Amino acid sequence: MFVAVEMVDTVRIPPWNFQRQFNEAIAEELNKKLANKVVYQVGLCICLYDITKLEDSYIFPGDGASHTKVHFRYVVFHPFLDEILVGKIKYCSQEGVHVSLGFFDDIVIPPESLQQPAKFDEAEQVWVWEYETDEGAHDLYMDQGEDIRFRITDEVFLDTSPTGPSAAATNTPAAPGAEEGGQKKEAPYTLLVRRRSLI
Repeated sequence: MFVAVEMVDTVRIPPWNFQRQFNEAIAEELNKKLANKVVYQVGLCICLYDITKLEDSYIFPGDGASHTKVHFRYVVFHPFLDEILVGKIKYCSQEGVHVSLGFFDDIVIPPESLQQPAKFDEAEQVWVWEYETDEGAHDLYMDQGEDIRFRITDEVFLDTSPTGPSAAATNTPAAPGAEEGGQKKEAPYTLLVRRRSLI
């Protein structure tokens, strides 16, 4: 579930941090930059594991800060395919069951991956598994907050880097705040569960 990923970055240490221990200042800057962020095709960054190599520091004209190329390992949440995880049901919708691990909420179990026969109860906003027994059918509800065990079968990375203005936006001036309200915020990293993967 968690892996240590080797990374390289140039870290800028501002002059007011020169009195601090060099490794502490670099660790703080790396955690400010990467902690709780999704790195494309890598995963969700959690925290700095260790610094493996520091190269020479440079101070550029017009900037009093030091710039140092740092080789380091970072702890990243990136479950491998077919890994079994335990989470809590965050909520249910027509598109499936949304699961949270506490620190990561973008896990979706689509309807076709649920135990069959399953139906969505519009009134209570939950998925219901119609479990057949010798005594008849029983409805088992997937309520919010309940534990659920599932197998990861796919991951989706979405590049959420800023893009330039579109041609339509340059021709028509937008009202203040309209850009934020019109766009749907999408998760940069989503884990998916496919058919027969619910345990």
